[in-house]
Parts: sequence; C-alpha cells; structure tokens
Amino acid sequence: MTENRGLKFESPTFGERIKGMLGVDLYRLFHTPLFYIFLAIAAIIPAMVSAMTMLPDQSGQKMEPLYSNVWQIIAATKTLYVIEGIADYANMNMVFIFGGIMVSIFIGHDYKSGYVKQLFTTHAKKQDYMISKSLVCAFAMACMCVSYFIGGTAGGLLAGYETDVNIGSLIVAIFGKMIMSLGWASLYTFLNVIFRRYFGISVASSFFFGTGILIIGAAAIVESLSLPTGFLNIFLYGASVNANLASGIGSLLICIPVSVTWAVIYNVAGTWLLNKCDVY
Repeated sequence: MTENRGLKFESPTFGERIKGMLGVDLYRLFHTPLFYIFLAIAAIIPAMVSAMTMLPDQSGQKMEPLYSNVWQIIAATKTLYVIEGIADYANMNMVFIFGGIMVSIFIGHDYKSGYVKQLFTTHAKKQDYMISKSLVCAFAMACMCVSYFIGGTAGGLLAGYETDVNIGSLIVAIFGKMIMSLGWASLYTFLNVIFRRYFGISVASSFFFGTGILIIGAAAIVESLSLPTGFLNIFLYGASVNANLASGIGSLLICIPVSVTWAVIYNVAGTWLLNKCDVY
C-alpha cells in the first residue's frame, strides 16, 4: 500500500489561476456569435455615418456631408469636453457605448447560464473573475476599435472625403482609444456585478455611462463659469477625448495611467462586492 504522507499539493499561483481563467473566457468569447456581431456593428455604424449622413447648411436648405475629412469619424479634431456638434461626438468614442452593451450581454450570460455558480463553487478567488473579465472585455473592445477604424475609413473614402492628416496624431488617437478600453471594460464589469440580477438595468447603465453625459454636463457647467476643464482628464470620458487628431505623445501619458488606475479601482471594488454579497 503506497504511503501518501508527506506529499504536498500546492495551490496554483496567481499567474496560473489568471492564465486558466483567461483561457476559458477567451475561448467563450471566440466561440460566441456575440463577439462577431459587435465587431460587425463596430464597422457598419461608422461606415454608414461617414458615407451617408448629411446635415443642412447655415441657410437650412442645402444638405452637406457631416464630415469633410476621412479621419473625423475616427476622432475629433481637438480635445473637446463639451461637444460643439454631432460630428464631434460621432467618432470612435461610440465604441465605448455599444462595447458596454456587449460586455453586459457577455457577463449577463454567466449568470443566466449558471456558469458563475459553478465557477465560484470550485474557484473561490473572486478577484480572478474580475480581472479575467476586465481583460477579456478590454481585448474585445480594442478589437472593436480596429473594426471601427476599418469601417469608418472605408465609408469616408467611398464618400470622397479629404485624407489629409498628421499620421502621428492619428496613430496616437487610435492607440489612445484602445488603451482606454481597459478602464471602460473594468467599469462595465463592475456595473454588471452590481446589477447582476437585473440584466435590463445593467445594459441601460452601461449605455448611460458610455455616453459620457455626466462629464459633458460637468464640463458645460465648468466652462460656463470660465473655469479650467483640465481636471476632467482624471475621468474615463475626459481622458478619452484627449485621443484626437491633434494628439501628441502627451495624450498617451494621460490615457495610460487613467485607464490603468480606474481598472484597478473597479476591480478592487468589484472583488469586494463579490466577497460581501451573494454572487448568484
């Protein structure tokens, strides 16, 4: 009879646990139609807006294109906390709106299918769930940014818009939006943990915060008082608008720490909530 005394079974390390959960979540992401549907949405919407949207001129009679440059569908021409027109708002920031809806559906399925109950029965580390979901959803949203770029560019070229641009600023703007996906995905993961029993509310809350309406409203008040608006950079939407067609390397120095900081805050808060409350 073999003696088992003295044998030690070591628990998996943090890195091993995260690697395992990421593998499962990525597998589920790539094997669900949801991901590909939202990639298509991210490409089709900017293509349609860029190629088809027309607005009346100052006389209110002649219809003119919404944009004059291909890259205006990708990012605003300058840092704008308060939008001056729909063209300033309809850019890659829209990914943070329908990306939030995708995250709500993706995580909502965990609870609806019973996956969360099974997971937390065998896997006690709630922080691993938060981290894995935030990273995978950030990856999905970054992919949507790429899809958006392709669709928006194709639509603008078909519409015959000008293509002049500072290529360095364009690259910084795109990477800035992709970097911000981490902070936004962490926010949506946290919201879906809060409203885990109320799918409709989780979707609505993700849409609401994705619009950045709170920051836009705050900026309007601050500007009306002739006060500086730079402090808004500490928020996700405020930092996101720094990724524009006038961006320099300084924009990344805003986007990176803001996105990472809020990701840490939302993951810590979400982990605390999962540990304190009934997760099912």
